[in-house]
Parts: sequence; structure tokens; C-alpha cells
Amino acid sequence: MASTKLLLADLASTVKQVPSNYIRPISDRPNPSDVQVSDVSIPLIDLQDLYGPYRSDILKQIALACQDDGFFQVKNHGISEAMINKMLSLAREFFQLPESERLQNYSDDPFKANRLSTSFNVKTEKFANWRDFLRLHCYPLEDHIHEWPSNPPSFREDVAEYCNCVRGLALRLLEAISESLGLKRDHIDKIISKYGQHMVLNYYPPCPEPELTYGLPGHTDPNLITILLQDDVPGLQVLRNGKWIAVNPIPNTFIVNIGDQMQVVSDDRYKSVLHRAVVNCNKERISIPTFYCPSPDALIGPATELIDDGHPAVYQSFTYDEYYEKFWKKGLATECCLDMFKTSIA
Repeated sequence: MASTKLLLADLASTVKQVPSNYIRPISDRPNPSDVQVSDVSIPLIDLQDLYGPYRSDILKQIALACQDDGFFQVKNHGISEAMINKMLSLAREFFQLPESERLQNYSDDPFKANRLSTSFNVKTEKFANWRDFLRLHCYPLEDHIHEWPSNPPSFREDVAEYCNCVRGLALRLLEAISESLGLKRDHIDKIISKYGQHMVLNYYPPCPEPELTYGLPGHTDPNLITILLQDDVPGLQVLRNGKWIAVNPIPNTFIVNIGDQMQVVSDDRYKSVLHRAVVNCNKERISIPTFYCPSPDALIGPATELIDDGHPAVYQSFTYDEYYEKFWKKGLATECCLDMFKTSIA
């Protein structure tokens, strides 16, 4: 039973079973008994004193989190609670618009910068994922904002303001991560050339049989860093030491994770870690990741300051464009594309 609806939101409320194209093989299903739940699943870092006398302590916390977890949460990040709540409610409002209104933004072309779609890449994947998403490019804003949805009425203005604020946070974090590696504060800034920034508004409807499918299966992020805003419904799980860890939402925090490009720049000191989204049968879930990427022509390779006889270069250099093309062709998969770019000594 495959869907005749273009979007999952319009199908999900009408089915009592998961359609066959969403059902994963038995060996690749979320097994709740394998998942660890703990209150402090990933480090929570207070950015209050990032520019104060305790900067070196915060940099140490960031370094440890990037080495051991590949993920951390941040509080006192400078983005207001009002803006966070507005962004989450706008996303919810968008996905509750009538089907005909939402479909004006629909495209199944994965290379279209601004589009509404479903699953991950409907043209190539074997199994569909239980999500709809609105993908928006947001830098430079003036190149993209006219392609964004114009409904809800305040959407463009409010989302643009949010994009600018999260961009500021990302640039502060990139400086801190650069310094935490023992590099100059502007090291990453210099090699990356012009940054790309895009965001995704993810909508995961309630699912009648959540044990059969994923919102998103295990994957690493192909970019530099990701800054995730999520509502109060759990769904994110992170792989640590071969075990899936459930990350319970903390209000007014962001989750930050290291992407594949940062693993390369750090010469494997910092880890881009597998993570996934599971769904549930009772509640819809909204998550909003913002992705910071190098420009397509930026040459990515291990920072030369981190290479010596004891730490040879694990990766050859490549352009971000080369990497991203391979990522999209492969689709979301549990093996990372990085292996294709390893040097012979690695």
C-alpha cells in the first residue's frame, strides 16, 4: 500500500497501519529496549561566560564534548525564549495549513534550494521516512527569502530574524571550537571561504506503528556543525559506544553536533556521530536543525597545525561540493562518506 498523497501529513491521519513503503527490514528497526534513557545524556554547556574570565574552562568542556560525544547542548546562548517559541509555533502553523496551501512549496528535486518535501530523497530511496520537511536556504537572505512560503503571513520576517540570530551563535561556536582544538580563533573561518547556511523544519506526525519505521534513520551530518532546536517531544537518539542514547529535550536549549567537515578539519580528534529520529504514536514532533556548511568550492582537509609525525593526515583534501554530491547520491546511510576520502595511511 503506497501513498497516493504527496505529503505524509495528509496520509498519516487516515491510516491505522504503516504503509508498506515505510516499513524497514527487521534488522533495521528502532528497538526501544536497546535505547538508554538518562537525564544527562549529552553534556550541557553554559555559554554565559564564553567571553568572560572562564572562557578557557568552557573551551575545555567543548573540546571534551566534541571528542567524546560529538554532541552537546547549550544554554545562555543569547537567543530569546520568545524567539524560540515563535519559531516552533510558526513551524507548527505551517504544517497545519491546508494541503493545497502547503503543496505550493512542494518539489521532489533534491537540488532545489527551497522546497517542501517528504522522507529524505523520494527519487532514490528504498524505504520512506516518517517525516515531512521544509528546507530553506538562508544565507545570503536576500538571495532566498523571496522563495520562502508567504503563509503564515509573518513567516518570512520572523524566520529571517531567527536565521540571523542562529548564524551569530554558530559563528561564536565555530570560533570556540577552533580555539578548543588549539587553533587560532579564526582558523575555521578562513578555510571555509563563504559559509552556506540552510535550515530544515521537520514535521513528524504521530505514527500508528512507530516500531516499524524511522523519522530519520541513523546518519551523520555532511556539514561543519548543526544547531538543533526541538520542541518538547523526545525523538532524537545519538549513538555512543555502540548504544543508542535518547536525548530528552530541555526547554530553551540548542543541541549542537559536529558534522563530517569538522571531523576532517580536526583530523579525527572531533567526531561526527551517528544520530537518528524516532517517532511515536501519540504526538507530532517538530525539530528545526540549522546547518552551517563550507562554500561549495572551499578546500577541506586536516588543519596543518594538527599534523605531525604522531598525527599523520587521516584525510586527503577535497572540495565541499565533491563531498556533498557523494552524500546525496548515497542517501542517508549508517556508513559515513568520509571513508572515501581517507589517505592510504589511515
